Amino acid sequence: MIATVSVLGMTAVLGGCGSTGSSDVTLRLVAADYGDSSANSSQKYWDELVKDYEGRHPGVKVEVSVYSWNDVDRKVKEMVDAGDPPDIAQIGAYADYAAKDLLYKADDVLSIPVQADFLGRLSDAGQLRHVQYGIPFAASTRVLFYNRTLFDRAHLTPPATWSELAADAQALKARGVKYPYALPLGPEEAQAETMQWLLSGGNGYTDDIGTYTIDSPQNVETFTWLRDKLVGKGLTGPVAPGRLNRADAFDAFAAGDVGMLNGHPTLMQQAARKGVKFGMVPMPGKNGRAKATMGVADWMTAFKKNGHRDQIGDFLDFVYSEKNVVRFSREYDLLPVTGSASETMAAADEDKALRPFLEELPLARLYPVGKTSWAQVSADVKKRIGQAVAPGGSPAAVLGRLQTTAAEAESARSARSAE
Repeated sequence: MIATVSVLGMTAVLGGCGSTGSSDVTLRLVAADYGDSSANSSQKYWDELVKDYEGRHPGVKVEVSVYSWNDVDRKVKEMVDAGDPPDIAQIGAYADYAAKDLLYKADDVLSIPVQADFLGRLSDAGQLRHVQYGIPFAASTRVLFYNRTLFDRAHLTPPATWSELAADAQALKARGVKYPYALPLGPEEAQAETMQWLLSGGNGYTDDIGTYTIDSPQNVETFTWLRDKLVGKGLTGPVAPGRLNRADAFDAFAAGDVGMLNGHPTLMQQAARKGVKFGMVPMPGKNGRAKATMGVADWMTAFKKNGHRDQIGDFLDFVYSEKNVVRFSREYDLLPVTGSASETMAAADEDKALRPFLEELPLARLYPVGKTSWAQVSADVKKRIGQAVAPGGSPAAVLGRLQTTAAEAESARSARSAE
C-alpha cells in the first residue's frame, strides 16, 4: 500500500500551491500542543507552516490557537456549544461531531491524491457508519521500554511473556528499584494502559465486529493477573496504579526510577535528555509476544458552520504534503499517517529510532473512536479501572460495571441516531 500511494503522494506536495478561487477569507484552526516546553511548542510549528501557506495564498489567512491536551477537546466543545466552532480542529475525537452532522466528510475537503495517501488502517478508524469524517493527523504505537542500566546490573534480559515480566520486576525490586514496573492507571490516560494490557491478554475493548467486550473472560483474567502478580506483590511502585498518571510515570522513567513501562515515541526524547539508557521490545503477551499492540491516532476535523469548504480543503492538502507530514513527525517523534511519509521515514537513517514503532503500526489496534459512545466509555475507564487492581479489588466486578456503562451508552447513542 505504501509503495502504491507514494507516487500519488507526490501530487499532494503540490496541493497547497493552487488558487482557492476566493480572497479575504480567514480560517480558524484549533490544535493540540505536542511539545513538552515552550521551546518546542506546536504553536511554533503551526506559525511557520501558516506563514509558508499564506505566502502562497495572499487572500487566505489562518489563525491558529494551540492548547494543551488537557484543554483542547474542552475548548473545542465550548466553541461548538456556543454555536461558534472553528473551521478546523485538531483534537482527540470526531465521532460526536460527525453524528450531529457538524463536520464535512473527508472527501468533501481533501483532494483524491491526499485521501489515497493515508494509511488504510487509520482511514478506516476515521469512519462513522462507513463514512470518513475523522482525518488522521498523528499516530503512535506502544512498546515496552526498559532501563538498560538497571537491567544490566541485575543481569536481566527484556521479557517476552507475562511471567518473564513479573520475574524481571521481582529482581528489580530486590535491588531497590522504586518502580519495577510502572502501571499508570490514573485518570490522565488510564484507557491507554488498560487497552495495551487487554490486547496482550488476547482481547480488547471490542471484538472484531465492534461489539464491546470489556468484561470478557480474557480481560478478567488479564486484570486478575495484574492484581495478583504485579500490584499484589509490590512490583508497581509506591504510588497506587489508580493514582499514577502516565506523565508522572514517564517522568519517573526519565529520572531512572522505573525498570519497565509501556511508552510511546516521545518517551525516547524525554529519557535521552536525562541521560537514561533504554531499550525497547514489543509488549509481552501471556505466553509470548502480544498478537496486537495499541495504536493511537489524533484527528483533524473540518466544521461546516462557516462554509469555506474550498479554502479548508486547500489548506489541509498543504498540511498533508509529504514534506510537512515528515517534518511534524520528526519534530515530535510521532508516526506519520501517510504512506509517502512512512516510506520516507522508514528508509532514512535519521528516523531509525522510530522503526520499532513503525514496525508495530501494521499490527496496531486503535481505540473504538468510530463509536459515539467511546468518549463516555473512555471517561468511565479512567475513573474506575484502578479499582480493579487495588487490594481486595474485583476485576470481574469493575469490568462488569464498565461493560454495563458501555452497553447503555451505545444503546442510547444508537437510539438518538435513529430519531
